[in-house]
Amino acid sequence: MGTSRSAEWYAGTGRNAYIHRAWMRRGLPSHAFDGRPHIAIANTASDLTPCNMHLDEVAEHVKRGVWEAGGVPLNLPVVSLGETQVRPTAMLWRNMAAMAAEELLRANPIDGVVLLGGCDKTIPALLMAAASVDLPAVVVPGGPMLTGHFRGVPLGCGTDVWKLSEEVRAGTLTQAEFLRSESSMIRSKGHCNTMGTASTMGLLAEVLGMTLPGVAGTPAADSRLLEAAHATGSLAVEMVAADRRPSTVLSRGSFLNAIVALAALGGSTNAVVHLLAIAGRLGVELTQDDFDRTGSGVPLLVDLLPAGRFLMDDLYRAGGLHAVLREVRDLLDPQAITVTGRPLVDYLDQARIHDPEVIRPRETPLLEEAGIAVLRGNLAPDGAVIKPAAASPHLLRHRGPAVVFDSVEDLHARLDDPDLDVTADSVLILRGCGPKGYPGMPEVANMPLPAKLLAQGVRDMVRICDGRMSGTAYGTVVLHVAPEAAAGGPLGLVRTGDIVVLDVENRRLDVEVPAEELAAREPSPAMVRAFAAPRRGWERLYVETVGQADTGADLGFLTGSSGHRVSRDSH
Repeated sequence: MGTSRSAEWYAGTGRNAYIHRAWMRRGLPSHAFDGRPHIAIANTASDLTPCNMHLDEVAEHVKRGVWEAGGVPLNLPVVSLGETQVRPTAMLWRNMAAMAAEELLRANPIDGVVLLGGCDKTIPALLMAAASVDLPAVVVPGGPMLTGHFRGVPLGCGTDVWKLSEEVRAGTLTQAEFLRSESSMIRSKGHCNTMGTASTMGLLAEVLGMTLPGVAGTPAADSRLLEAAHATGSLAVEMVAADRRPSTVLSRGSFLNAIVALAALGGSTNAVVHLLAIAGRLGVELTQDDFDRTGSGVPLLVDLLPAGRFLMDDLYRAGGLHAVLREVRDLLDPQAITVTGRPLVDYLDQARIHDPEVIRPRETPLLEEAGIAVLRGNLAPDGAVIKPAAASPHLLRHRGPAVVFDSVEDLHARLDDPDLDVTADSVLILRGCGPKGYPGMPEVANMPLPAKLLAQGVRDMVRICDGRMSGTAYGTVVLHVAPEAAAGGPLGLVRTGDIVVLDVENRRLDVEVPAEELAAREPSPAMVRAFAAPRRGWERLYVETVGQADTGADLGFLTGSSGHRVSRDSH
């Protein structure tokens, strides 16, 4: 027997080793327990996570690669979160999925793990878990779906839902036509084909160094994904032999590289809370300000929805992630390594742009400065974020009266009221939607516009919220306001009619109310009544222990790492 971690369960002739081996001997030969690596496949496949339904097939190809390299593959179903399906929001359970996966990886006789994720929260949760347990780990991103078409034009899933639904509300698209587009939107297996959160986190997993180089962005329906899954299974065995763990791969430079890529790709604002949470598990120094400091001057090179025109399979045929990274190579940390043990930048030499309409050369970017901007002011003492690439340029400096909604229900009840006192210059504020308040920080910040303004041709307004927005969404939306209203943040003290000032260039978000007056105000009773107040279960644990958006919205007791050691046997 070797000295592998799994040998702590299986080695020897005693009763406990007998039990561990015997209960696994359901087709496995005796030499499966001779010290060779046992590789878990942390699999988020689920029929209720439609973007991940194909991961069982991917897992089979990972298994082949593990066997070929001399390891023993073991399917390990873990918590799966379907962004479009679960209520009140998948973000409520990201930390639970990470905690459950961490505990299963630590408790079981495994030496390494392949992480299979696709839908928004699945890759972040798996990376958080892997960082905390710190066994050799590698990601296979499930990949985006193929492009669907409606009325002869491509459909971006998510983004075109928002656009088409607003057309219905504006009276320029019939309800029947809207419903007819439904079957065209989702054409194949895979996650959203826009540069939403799922695409962003799959790509950033590679930039962090946590995938086989070259795999991220491969469409889910492309057979090359299965080929890469096979190779990843083999790589996992090699990683165990080399003791190549997340703590040896993921450095501060890895995260700064991810921030550069986030800007160049025009990626989702949700990456901010996910990258902060992953870094928090590793003890890597990373703050919200790093996103502005490192990413704000990076050019936008990828012309994808929601900030552009094309979709993920266009990005793949145009040269893919490596072609983008090659254009900003001088901004990347050359020391940051990947799961192969080699630096990320070593894989960029052969990359080429094959369609400069989809991936712009560095000298002709879509935007000169495209990163996430972090705002501060008396409305967001601990920060708020905005994605200028998805905003309207004329609204990036704006002053207007607040129209305040105390909850999502309040928004839905009053938004289309013809008597609502609102104009195109108004600033829509939705509060009570942060981690504690909702609970779970839902994707509601990209509020629909009032119907009467849509009828006037208005298509964007300044919107401010302590929640998140879908990575597929667009507009001049300030989100992740911290502290949130439910944590005593000043957003809870704003009143309709107060003048709000947004100044993205100077990174400010303020309300023109004297400090003494603001401090003397009481929170709106209607808002307080709408805050989450769970009596039991995960929701109670979450509300009582969750951190704010500016630190990644992890649970306080889950930050950091416990390693992979288990001190006691089970018998």
